[in-house]
Amino acid sequence: MAVKLYQQQDSGNCYKVRLVLAHLGEDFEIVDINANDGSTRTAEYRAINPNGKVPLLAFDDGRTLAESNAIALYLAHGSRFLPDDPWRLAKVHEWLFFEQYSHEPAIAVRRSLAIYPERAAQATRERMDRLLAAGNQALEVMAATLADRDWLAPGGPTVADFCLYAYTHMAGEGGFDLNPFPPVERWLERVSSLPGHVELDWRPG
Repeated sequence: MAVKLYQQQDSGNCYKVRLVLAHLGEDFEIVDINANDGSTRTAEYRAINPNGKVPLLAFDDGRTLAESNAIALYLAHGSRFLPDDPWRLAKVHEWLFFEQYSHEPAIAVRRSLAIYPERAAQATRERMDRLLAAGNQALEVMAATLADRDWLAPGGPTVADFCLYAYTHMAGEGGFDLNPFPPVERWLERVSSLPGHVELDWRPG
């Protein structure tokens, strides 16, 4: 079945999906759309994704799926990157909820405020300091887990590692220093060394 990925190339949330698709060896078509220029909020795009955000996975039978972590879970179902064991599966979900609730709102948002000129007015010192503290706290949680194991969830690499990798490996663009978190740095190297790994700028074909 043909799959289209509506996405913005420099978005970490979209990179998660490309990373999972690459590790699974799945073919897909990219449709570039930009959240910064308003094109995700057009009537045409909202007709297929009322939330007006990316990424969005669209199938040729008319089905669509939004939310990066939901897409990752769907794609990985039945693969080696999503365990069948209920406990290990729950631990994967635990990290995906952590990513969206504690990690992404600090690390991804601070990066966005730092790199996109149109958001510069929102990057007040107070807000940036608050995001820095929250992001460092999320990194501390990851470092504590990775201090004595290779992967976030037990049993080997999963979509949890891919989804957390996306914005963690870009954290420096938001002003985060990973040097105080050696377990996180080593984990980033492990993820990037996996067969099938692709970088942020990778595109299929």
